[in-house]
Amino acid sequence: MNNILYLSAALVGFGATALLGWWMIPFLHRLKFGQTIREIGPSWHKKKEGTPTMGGLMFIAGVVLAVCGCMPVFYHQAGAETPLMTVRLFGGLAMAVGYGAIGFMDDYIGVAKKRNLGLTEKQKLVLQFLVAGAYLLSLYLAGEDTATLIPFVGRVDLGLLYYPLAAILLVGLTNAVNFTDGVDGLDATVSFFVFMILALCAGALSMTGMTAMAVAAAAACVGFLLWNFHPAKVFMGDTGSLFLGGMAGALAFGLDMPILLLPLGVIYWAEILSVVLQVAYFKRTHGKRLFKMSPIHHHFEMCGWSEVKICLVFGGIALLGGVLGLAAVVFGV
Repeated sequence: MNNILYLSAALVGFGATALLGWWMIPFLHRLKFGQTIREIGPSWHKKKEGTPTMGGLMFIAGVVLAVCGCMPVFYHQAGAETPLMTVRLFGGLAMAVGYGAIGFMDDYIGVAKKRNLGLTEKQKLVLQFLVAGAYLLSLYLAGEDTATLIPFVGRVDLGLLYYPLAAILLVGLTNAVNFTDGVDGLDATVSFFVFMILALCAGALSMTGMTAMAVAAAAACVGFLLWNFHPAKVFMGDTGSLFLGGMAGALAFGLDMPILLLPLGVIYWAEILSVVLQVAYFKRTHGKRLFKMSPIHHHFEMCGWSEVKICLVFGGIALLGGVLGLAAVVFGV
């Protein structure tokens, strides 16, 4: 029964996302929802000007259809795992969709104003913390405690510190995934490996619902890559990248092991850290740069790496980080 569920979730996630491209990309073209390329970005990215954005709607729909369409069948046959796991599953999905909605607002304002700026940084942060807070509140009301599972250590109770730390981690992760978007296919490629490893971790822990949602998210990334791999016919926009960040957070918290986000999100963290280091170094040295350009994928572009090479290398690193995380779950839990 579980294998049928996983296969169904994968097929719906992949199929819905891939098929939506046939309709949504021309639709976005007709609406003139094209990406505006930043002047400070690589000069050769200007040729991408006008490529439809907000394509993240495709895999958001794919994941939502997969989870909401396939999970009730499993629950009808086998019953919910626990009420708390149900809240973790659907509350996590709602959180990811909430982040996607923030990204949609950001993209829409940017498109409407014909510039690569939408919501202000302050507005985005406030909205992101509100979404994270709503998710954590739903877990609290469902009976979630303030302890977290750490491989090789066991459960560690963080007390009231759990909530601010969890909120900061969720918001930080979401923005880190957002920074990873900037090269054709990169964010979807990295996220595919992250979701597949999370699916394996959930399977090892016998968490059927989380496994199915992770499989659906991974399959949806593949469906999106059919349209987004270089040369991209559509960009995911903040709509998609913020959703992916929310989904990664929802799955890690659903497994009760947010610490897994450290090795699994190695690329995400490297991307946002490169931006922080670049800004700090620039201010400290009064104009000098640590990298040729940040986030770090642009540095390698400036070094002559092709977009395909960046996707393959960064995806491989994400896979290695994921294997470390999976080994920690298998041997340390």
